[in-house]
Amino acid sequence: MRFRHPDGSTVHLAYCTNVHPAETLDGVLAQLRDHCEPVRRRLGRDRLGIGLWLARDAARSLTTDPASLRALRAELDRRGLEVVTLNGFPYEGFGADEVKYRVYQPDWTHPDRLAHTTDLARLLAALLPEDVTEGSVSTLPLAWRTPFDSGAAATARTALTTLAGRLDALEELTGRSIRIGLEPEPGCIVETVADAVAALTAAPNPRSVRNPRSGPNPTSAPGMSPASNPSPAPTAAPNPRIGVCLDTCHLATSFEDPHTALDSLAAAGIPVPKAQLSAALHAEHPHLPEVRAALAAFAEPRFLHQTRTRTAAGLRGTDDLPEALATSGHHATTAHGLPDATPWRAHFHVPLHAPPAPPLSSTLPVLQDALALLVGGPHPRTHHLEVETYTWQALPPESRPRTRARLADGIAAELTLARDLLTDLGLKELP
Repeated sequence: MRFRHPDGSTVHLAYCTNVHPAETLDGVLAQLRDHCEPVRRRLGRDRLGIGLWLARDAARSLTTDPASLRALRAELDRRGLEVVTLNGFPYEGFGADEVKYRVYQPDWTHPDRLAHTTDLARLLAALLPEDVTEGSVSTLPLAWRTPFDSGAAATARTALTTLAGRLDALEELTGRSIRIGLEPEPGCIVETVADAVAALTAAPNPRSVRNPRSGPNPTSAPGMSPASNPSPAPTAAPNPRIGVCLDTCHLATSFEDPHTALDSLAAAGIPVPKAQLSAALHAEHPHLPEVRAALAAFAEPRFLHQTRTRTAAGLRGTDDLPEALATSGHHATTAHGLPDATPWRAHFHVPLHAPPAPPLSSTLPVLQDALALLVGGPHPRTHHLEVETYTWQALPPESRPRTRARLADGIAAELTLARDLLTDLGLKELP
């Protein structure tokens, strides 16, 4: 879906296909037929943007076989679908029965992550519509927080610098500009936008890079307490090829303020190649038994649901929702639970149009505030927006779509809500 911004530029809206993951090229083609085209038809549009997720094996098939790549491009055209962005965060296995910590491997210290992201960038340059010259790829925010030392930080920085050079060469060769967005996520080395600014402006000397996240739990991580960053590290100019993918679920889970986050990116000169429109799970009164029972219904074995609360002492968190529920109270620590006198937020992507029933809610208002800042001003801060609710089949059983048709209905409803938010901000939907 395309929208005309008041400044005359085009803003693209897509939905991410990691909601129905496929590991192989045949699986990707089946996705387009069984899921993506039906969503487009429900919306009554001739063209629908999708944020394609290509697992390692599918990406390698396309990279090594130009005929397969041409066939994928033709299939996209035939089904009225277009791709301007890829989700490069999960490497493989996103449809496994248990994903949890596996989604963070390989990280940016491993050569496989660089090779895979390079492949994705080259594939995207070939898949972009004829009238589009800019693409984006979201990626892992460097690594899970532990183990990660100054040597790992230097290795990751070198990989990103190498990638940026390859993207420069790709644009010279194809005329297509591809940018990468690190996607801050709770529990990772880059958990917050503030962490992203620090990582993307860090001076080249590896000894200048600290890793306060190497402790056993998130309370020692930067952003977890006001005193976590006692002194600023030396800074350098950010690379324009490497920016931030702003995920509004992650932003809300870490209780970040959208104004502060986006102002800090602007001040540092860090681009936002892409934003993911998503909402987290919110519990206003987690000490109440009925609230805890409602939260327990979202504690499931497939994905990691990092949980955070903001207290007078700073941000506190656990790696997963069951840990947060294990023990609570005013004096609880993250080793045994979360303090429950203040609201909780959990990294669980809930459908945008269907917040959980009371006593829970979603962080849709955070999404709305961020979206207004991203595209509601005189010029867009990003031109690529992606609805990313991959947890439909991890919802409590009574909320899960039982058929492909019901899933397509839900995705279409999310895109309709996102479309309405954009038109309310003054953007005009294009045919």
